[in-house]
Amino acid sequence: MPTIECDPADARARLEDAGVRVADGNTAHERWRAERDGAVAVAYDDKVVVQGNDPARLTNLLSAGGGRAHVYFDGASRGNPGPGAVGWCLVTADGVVAEGSERIGRVTNNQAEYAALIRALEAADEYGFDEIDVRGDSELIVRQVRGEWNANDPELRERRVRARELLDRFDRWSLAHVPREINARADDLANEALDDAN
Repeated sequence: MPTIECDPADARARLEDAGVRVADGNTAHERWRAERDGAVAVAYDDKVVVQGNDPARLTNLLSAGGGRAHVYFDGASRGNPGPGAVGWCLVTADGVVAEGSERIGRVTNNQAEYAALIRALEAADEYGFDEIDVRGDSELIVRQVRGEWNANDPELRERRVRARELLDRFDRWSLAHVPREINARADDLANEALDDAN
């Protein structure tokens, strides 16, 4: 159960800025309560206590400076185009903070890779990180988003714009191509999403 020593008024403002609904406390000792994705933050006079299955989402928002994460992404398409899925993973010094995967319909491999990057960046933003190091095994996507290669396909160009918009939300970011073995967890998640549908 993480406890964050902070000014509850500042913490409340950070949550509200992130779109989290804050309500009155349940007792005379509680200044306020906020809930997000199964976690509950309860404010007292000089601290906020976070409880629940996934406290990291609220904890990062409550901490001054949302911290730094490594963000891994991978997309998969069987048939190119064919059934597609994405996988992503957020990792900090404390380990895996969050991961996810989902099927995304019929797509090309490059469309799946962009969808995975966008979903991973959305998750990092939702968790309140302010610095991210993004890693993926698609050299094409990495080089296009960094502006080193052109995106000739209009749909990929649109997705590149969305990825850059999301990256601009962070105080600092980097994006690098890594070998598949470094990106194994995101790759596994994408393939498991495809396998689960069969």
